[in-house]
This record gives sequence, C-alpha cells and structure tokens, in this order.
Amino acid sequence: MTRPWEILTAATVAGSGLLAGVFFAFSAFVMSGLRRLPEQDGSAAMRSLNVTAQRPPLMIALFGVSVLCVVVIVRAIAGWPRPGAVWLLAGAIVTLVGAVGVTAAINVPLNNRLDAGTVLWSQFLAAWEPANHARTILCLLGCALLSVGTIRWH
Repeated sequence: MTRPWEILTAATVAGSGLLAGVFFAFSAFVMSGLRRLPEQDGSAAMRSLNVTAQRPPLMIALFGVSVLCVVVIVRAIAGWPRPGAVWLLAGAIVTLVGAVGVTAAINVPLNNRLDAGTVLWSQFLAAWEPANHARTILCLLGCALLSVGTIRWH
C-alpha cells in the first residue's frame, strides 16, 4: 500500500467502527432509557435527539465515512487481483448499506413520522430499534471486513 492509501483505509476502518459504536450506544442503553420514560416524554426526548443528531459531528462522521467507503470500493475494484480486495469491497459495501442504506430507508422516515406525530411511540420503537440493531451489526461487520482487507492487501 502507498502511504495515502494506508491512511485512507485506516480512516475507513476507524470510521466504520465509530459508526458501529454510535449505533451500539443507542441499541445498548439510549433506547432502553427512553423506553422507561412515559410515552410522551420518551417521544419528546427522541425528537430532541433527532434534532441534535443532524449537527456536524454525526453528519461529518456519517457522510465522511460514506465517501471513504466509495473511494475504497473504487480502489478495491481497481486493485482486484490483489489479496484483500474482495474483503475491502465487501467491508465498504456492508458499511454503506448499514450506515446510509438502513438509516435512509428506515430510521430517518420513522424519525420524520415521529416528528410529524403520525406514528405511535410503541410503533416507532418496534420498527426503529431493529433497524438500529441492523445498522450496528452491519457497521461492525463492515469494520471487521475492512480490517481483514487492509491486512491482506499487503
């Protein structure tokens, strides 16, 4: 690997792990804490979290890692005969599906419905939490696959 490529892949691995950690925190304790609140309070707290989530720290991480994943996909395809290319490709795709795909397809629409008052809190939780678990698992798996690809690329 060249030095810039090493830095880029390391950043992609770290970013995928970071996103897995953020999603894990929601799965492990944030949502269970909100679930313990009375329905209106839990719903209000989640709507507040959704507003703060749309600020630079999470948005830079989410979209920055997504851009890095696209670069890794292109590099993996270009370096296809190399050992590790398939691992890098798979890791980047899995991370993208988890971080952006599930978020855009399920979590954000549910957040919007919660904000608009068109979904009950219990219905929101029943759909949002499994989607968040999926994001967590996919980003963690993506991190592992990217790590293997980075090691095997040499």
